[in-house]
Formats: sequence, C-alpha cells, structure tokens
Amino acid sequence: MAVNPGSVFKIMQLKKRFEDNHPKMAAFLQNVLLSGLPEGTVIDIRVEKPGENPIEANMRVTADDIEMAQELKSMQ
Repeated sequence: MAVNPGSVFKIMQLKKRFEDNHPKMAAFLQNVLLSGLPEGTVIDIRVEKPGENPIEANMRVTADDIEMAQELKSMQ
C-alpha cells in the first residue's frame, strides 16, 4: 500500500493544530502513550456535553489489545 504524501502532510497539520488548541491534553496523551500501557492498565474516559449528564466508560488493557497495537505500529 502506497502512502500519499499529501495525506501525511494533512495529518501532521491537524496534529499540530490539536497540539496548539489543547497543549495540556496533547502533552498528557504523548506522555501516556510513549510510556506504554502494560496489560492490566485501566483507561477511564468521561465526556460531559453542555447541558447533559456526564457519560463515563473504562477498559482494562489486555494482552490482545497490546498485540493489536503492535500490529498497527508495524503497518506504519
């Protein structure tokens, strides 16, 4: 599969825009992802939309999740 240089450039621009708009979140995500997520790690997510009750979910990282992430990395 060939990689479209224009698409890569667009992704990099969008990443930069996200980092500019949300520097704390971008740094947090980079720190967490670069440090790795070993099996058993729990990820909690909470979303609070204006005027609505918060919605929360969580997941525990499994060996299968780690294997899928490694496969995705190798595809890059």
